[in-house]
Amino acid sequence: MPAEGIAIVAGRGVLPRLIAEDCRRRRIPYRVVVFEGVELDWLEGHPVLREIFEKPGKLFADLRAAACGVVTFAGGMTRPKLRPTRFDLKFLGMAPRLIAGLRAGDDATLRMVAAIFEAEGLRIRAPHEILSDLLVTPGVISRRVPSAADRADVARAAAIVTALGAADVGQGAVVAQGLCLGLESIQGTDAMLDFVAATGAPFRRDPEGGRGVLYKAPKPGQDWRIDLPAIGPETIRRAAAAGLAGIAVRAGGVLMIGREDCLATADAAGLFLLGHEAEEPSGEGA
Repeated sequence: MPAEGIAIVAGRGVLPRLIAEDCRRRRIPYRVVVFEGVELDWLEGHPVLREIFEKPGKLFADLRAAACGVVTFAGGMTRPKLRPTRFDLKFLGMAPRLIAGLRAGDDATLRMVAAIFEAEGLRIRAPHEILSDLLVTPGVISRRVPSAADRADVARAAAIVTALGAADVGQGAVVAQGLCLGLESIQGTDAMLDFVAATGAPFRRDPEGGRGVLYKAPKPGQDWRIDLPAIGPETIRRAAAAGLAGIAVRAGGVLMIGREDCLATADAAGLFLLGHEAEEPSGEGA
């Protein structure tokens, strides 16, 4: 029996490329699904399905024709601006539920999208179920070790991110000496770190206090198959530019894209990387 194909719904960032290259290397049948308006510069040599948001009927037909029974979502996506004149019959049948979902929070929207794919008989797999070693492991994984002040800031940031996630707003925060210097919202982690770099220095003049930490974690009850938070070398570079002491993430609940590059970047910048073990139960498999 032939292997079941994987459809990689590709957004921004390096993750979808890594999954595609891994599938190609292991000779797993796959297709890279690229929606209109998503520009990717690495598609040469990969089998691609070019799709339109307003035409899910074509998308599902193309996936069936390619024998793709598994779907994974990888990379950042911007909410589409839907054009009703392009809706196909499939979309018209889903329109009330889909449009209402797009007006909800990010987590609710992604759950709705996953449910639509599953209703077509497709199985959703998380990127970390396809690529090994993506999830950050517990404990310190860098040369630098967080201080007691850093760990206090990690605990404070973790509590803030839990509250932020419960409101379906974001998955990250920056805390220094107990003060919240930045919250992640729709603009993303990079914009938050740039804001902290521009505004946060005056709060960190106490030499005995912590220089600040970035903390990231999934939202409470989040479906861990889709849209797990991630860090990569660029995250670490921006955290260093913001003057932070390090980065802590929910152990087992955050993706590290390019592990070797991340560790090398953190060590070169003198930042710590910590897999923080949270006490609350995860939403994995929700």
